[in-house]
Amino acid sequence: MKPDLELYDYWPYEKRPKIEWPNGAKVAFWVAPNIEFYEINPPINPKRNPWPRPFPDVNLYSNRDYGNRVGHWRMMEVMDKYNVRGSISLSVALIEHHPEIIKECVDRNWEFFSHGIYNTRYSYEMNEAQERAIMEDSIETVQKATGQRIVGWLAPALTHTERTMDLLAEYQFLYTCDLFQDDQPQPVNVKSGRLISMPYSLEINDIIVYNSYLATPRRYGQMIKDQFDQLYEEGKESGTVMCIPLHAYAVGHPHRMAAFEEALDYITSKEGVWVTTAREIAEYYFENYYDTCAADIAARKGG
Repeated sequence: MKPDLELYDYWPYEKRPKIEWPNGAKVAFWVAPNIEFYEINPPINPKRNPWPRPFPDVNLYSNRDYGNRVGHWRMMEVMDKYNVRGSISLSVALIEHHPEIIKECVDRNWEFFSHGIYNTRYSYEMNEAQERAIMEDSIETVQKATGQRIVGWLAPALTHTERTMDLLAEYQFLYTCDLFQDDQPQPVNVKSGRLISMPYSLEINDIIVYNSYLATPRRYGQMIKDQFDQLYEEGKESGTVMCIPLHAYAVGHPHRMAAFEEALDYITSKEGVWVTTAREIAEYYFENYYDTCAADIAARKGG
């Protein structure tokens, strides 16, 4: 048995081909609001329970619902203030449940990428036909509702099969957010086609920070600034990527918004920051750096 899925190669940070973002930016900065829908009584998955308590888990369900009712609108208003367009990690079923949210994002020219159909339906135990159906549904449904052909993927609840990355490349997705191995994009090893990993941080993901690290809002805001400062300094040598993954039912609460706004103000006030979307980063990388970086990886392997 292989020691891992060999989805990417070991590629030391130093002495890589230099990345130069548009207009000499040091950091490509993007924000990923996860706009999700959680079913209160989803189909049972043998490997994972969606709710910690027996049906009906009214408390947690309503907590998740807060994001779509209140938190998203509050978060969007702050992002508008600093001209930050979102790259939406979308539970595709939300298009049916809350089309008004989709319209607001389309009106702002935000990007959409797929986070599965529901965040309560997992990839574990899916056969190939089922996984293909999820991807095809995501592509077709988002295209019909928004006019966008999605090119990015974050697996529902971060669940995968051994074939996920190969299928993404086959369906001509450009990037996956499911690999957390780097602060620059990297080619992913797939059977055919091309795919890159897009830096998407769990370390400054609001859910991890608030629910696992039990940080205060002010501490979270400082973590975002610290993350940025380090990547900004390193970006002087070769361009880095910074993502803030958000959930409206977490960051969207009133007492958490000021710290998030201060962090956005801090980042967008700096020179040399490309405030962009994941799609634009991926397209730029493919056009300018994919072949060079893939060749460098192969040369280091002796291939």
